Amino acid sequence: MLRGKHIVLGVSGSIAAYKTASLASMLKKQGADVTVIMTANAANFITPITFETLTGNKCLTDTFDRNFQYSVEHVSLAKQTDVFMIAPASANVIAKAAHGIADDMLTTTLLACQCPKIIAPAMNTRMYKNPIVQDNIKTLQDYGMEVITPATGYLACGDTGEGKMPEPEFLFNCILKALHPKDMTGVNVLVTAGPTIEKIDPVRYISNHSTGKMGYAIAAEAMMRGAEVTLVTGKTDIEPPANVHTIEITSAADMAEAVKACSEKQDIIIKAAAVADYRPRQTADEKLKKSDDQMNIELERTEDILGFLGAHKKEGQFLCGFSMETENMIENSRKKLEKKNLDLIVANNLKKEGAGFGTDTNIVTLLSEEDSIELPIMSKAEVARELLNYIMEHRTK
Repeated sequence: MLRGKHIVLGVSGSIAAYKTASLASMLKKQGADVTVIMTANAANFITPITFETLTGNKCLTDTFDRNFQYSVEHVSLAKQTDVFMIAPASANVIAKAAHGIADDMLTTTLLACQCPKIIAPAMNTRMYKNPIVQDNIKTLQDYGMEVITPATGYLACGDTGEGKMPEPEFLFNCILKALHPKDMTGVNVLVTAGPTIEKIDPVRYISNHSTGKMGYAIAAEAMMRGAEVTLVTGKTDIEPPANVHTIEITSAADMAEAVKACSEKQDIIIKAAAVADYRPRQTADEKLKKSDDQMNIELERTEDILGFLGAHKKEGQFLCGFSMETENMIENSRKKLEKKNLDLIVANNLKKEGAGFGTDTNIVTLLSEEDSIELPIMSKAEVARELLNYIMEHRTK
């Protein structure tokens, strides 16, 4: 995923420095070349040896270290850096970065870099909310740096509030986003994902095996390419992608309501959710008891959300549906494409190994009025990338 990319992690004096060790490990496992630069104060919280062990590279602390491979360390390192992240970033380092002070290896290298720069503040709530710190953060943003909003929670000082550095997984996704091409900046994208649950009684329900992995992968890919993403999702066991507006729903009726409420402003809508076609006509208030060997439940159709979107598609809006079949995949999917007024449908066969519910891979065919593009087995993240590539190439702006 990150092979050939060089990431620099700047670490300043904060107890949150231990989280950066996990981040460095995650980046390394994905193939990135990682260099860590520490301030003198950071070494009081975590040792350089920890980062050297995790990254396989020397941890830099001294601007004038003569026992190093670069002739002019900060300049040479800056030239080969793809993303520079300071995590944790103390109030002191934020102030230096905002005003161009370069008095150690970290701030000197930051000043020399022309790559995307990400700052993850970590400090006491009162410090973070101090107008001086906020002004410095605004200055960094004005200079084009991304400043991550801290998490809220229990802080090392005993206070509770803003100031916690986000978890390594969140920071990892911020780096991935910085590396992605931003061909979807300014594009509003709605993605639906996961299953719906149709209640029978307080104990039982009708649902399906969808895990939401495909829809979540699409939402994450669109977000990393700069889109404003809304994810309407049924219940899943996976965390929603970072920096995505997530709306959690339960039933098909809930999903219809959520989708209708925000569909008008969307440029692209991708319906990857597995929505129940039927629901119980009546829902029991109490648990249904066994009476004999059979139980009959009368069902009624749920609203056709994709059909509604196709019938109310605004000019220039791109509408993509998904079709999971067990037979006659192409024929059935083309009928759905035409009937529901779609621009594209993503068809896959549940019976193919490596495709369908719960897998990390998928085998899909992209069908439009003009095209039929069969993709080989890919990870769902790769399918999401190919799908958005096609949409961006064929949508009407």
